[in-house]
Amino acid sequence: MSATGKSAQLQIRVSTAEKAAIQRAAHRAGLDMSTYVLARVLPALARRFQDLTEACAEPEGARFALAELNAWLASLGAGELREAVASPPPALTPYFANYVAAMVEVACAQRGIASPAWTRTIAPLTEPVFGSALMSLRLYLLTHSPAPFRRRNIFIDSTVGSRV
Repeated sequence: MSATGKSAQLQIRVSTAEKAAIQRAAHRAGLDMSTYVLARVLPALARRFQDLTEACAEPEGARFALAELNAWLASLGAGELREAVASPPPALTPYFANYVAAMVEVACAQRGIASPAWTRTIAPLTEPVFGSALMSLRLYLLTHSPAPFRRRNIFIDSTVGSRV
C-alpha cells in the first residue's frame, strides 16, 4: 500500500495500557504508530519481504533470491518500502543478514527515508567478503562499494536497482 493518496482517517478506542504497548512496539520497529499499525493490519508487503529474505537461507537459490529481492526493493516507493521492511527478516547466516540489511539501507537512502531500527542490530562481518575472487579487483571493490555494504565488510560493485 502506497503512502500517497491517503484521504481517510480511522480511529479506534484502546485502553491507556494498550496504547502504551502499541507505542513501545512502534518505537522498537522504528516507526510511527500509524505506520506500525498499518504494517500489522495490512502486511502484504511485509510478508513479501519475509518470503524473499527466507529464500536467502536456501543455499542453492540464495543468489537468485538476492537478485529478486534487489529488483523488488528497487520497485517500491518510499511508503511501500517503509511498510515492507518494518520488521526484521527471519534468521539468516551473518553474511546474508548483513547483505539484506545493507540492501535495505541503500534502498531507504535512495528514497530519503530512515532505515529501520533492526538494521542497526546486525553486527558487521568480522572478515571481509569480496564480490569477486580476482585479487586485481579488490582495490576497486574496496573503493566503489556502497557505504552500507562497506560498513558491513561486504565489498561489491552493484547495489539496489543495478545489475552486475
